[in-house]
Amino acid sequence: MIDPNQPAVQETTRRQGRAAAPDRSVWVSANAGSGKTHVLTQRVIRLLMGGEDGRPGADPSKIVCITYTKAAAAEMERRLLGRLSDWALADDETLRDALAGLASGPLSDDRLAGVRRLFAQALETPGGLKIQTIHSFCEGILRRFPVEAGLLPGFTVMDDGEMVSVRTRLLSDLAAQAALGDEALGSAF
Repeated sequence: MIDPNQPAVQETTRRQGRAAAPDRSVWVSANAGSGKTHVLTQRVIRLLMGGEDGRPGADPSKIVCITYTKAAAAEMERRLLGRLSDWALADDETLRDALAGLASGPLSDDRLAGVRRLFAQALETPGGLKIQTIHSFCEGILRRFPVEAGLLPGFTVMDDGEMVSVRTRLLSDLAAQAALGDEALGSAF
């Protein structure tokens, strides 16, 4: 059994708390099962909650969560949207208890109502929260700025089958050029 009073466990908790703080930029990289999704979920919730100083919560459409795999994006979306939907419908006391560890002080009635509205907005607004893979995020930027990236507007992304076909053809062409000698290979580049 893990003792939460052990220094290593306390440090992990402190580090995760710092990573979840919305007032700093962080890069989270860790082994599978170490709590990355938990930390990112807490961070998004804290962004939506805003600050105790009266700073309003973030507009859900301005939040982007980027993961490496589709599975990780789906898991994060499942956890985050599941928690937000539970909280959007929770009574005030339940919501206060749930948010107690994320807020540094008590939540006023007005702030609690504002947080609840942002949670509902994150759930209901089309394109409210963006949880994407790095590939889909980059593709979105390229689609938005194709000319600046040196691409034709309306470009398509190769699927895995197309990629294998193009790679096979290129390797075959390269092998054929190599068979003709170094001179032919050099002129191809």
